[in-house]
Amino acid sequence: MVLVPNKKARAEYAISSTVTAGIVLSGQEVKSLRLKQGSLKGSYVKLVGGELFLINAHISPYKFSDPRKDYDPTRTRKLLLSKREITDLQAQQEQKKVVLVPLSIDAVGRYIKVQVGIGKGLKKFEKRERIKKRDLEREIAREMKYR
Repeated sequence: MVLVPNKKARAEYAISSTVTAGIVLSGQEVKSLRLKQGSLKGSYVKLVGGELFLINAHISPYKFSDPRKDYDPTRTRKLLLSKREITDLQAQQEQKKVVLVPLSIDAVGRYIKVQVGIGKGLKKFEKRERIKKRDLEREIAREMKYR
């Protein structure tokens, strides 16, 4: 079940493949995410020293937690992947010049997972072509419906 989607990611990047990673969270962050109180707008994934980190993802403070407790909603969070998956991502990043983009935060059973997309940034003309193609397909579908 998708808790927090990143709608802009698929519009801004051509996603070639995805990886599902675990995430290290505190208790109040888990409760807040289960209430769908978070945002991936402007967030990204960075590979540092053989580890993955989710940077600038906003998770709102849980409304029933202690208000005196110091809490940073946009703190850096560690992503959990196997060593082999991390080395594969590192090799892809060096060879193909790709970007790691968080696509969504999901609830998988009792665990919270992050969908990380591997893709390249789109140019403006590519984005316009996508929009034109989608509009054309929509018009064709509309015409077929009324016939």
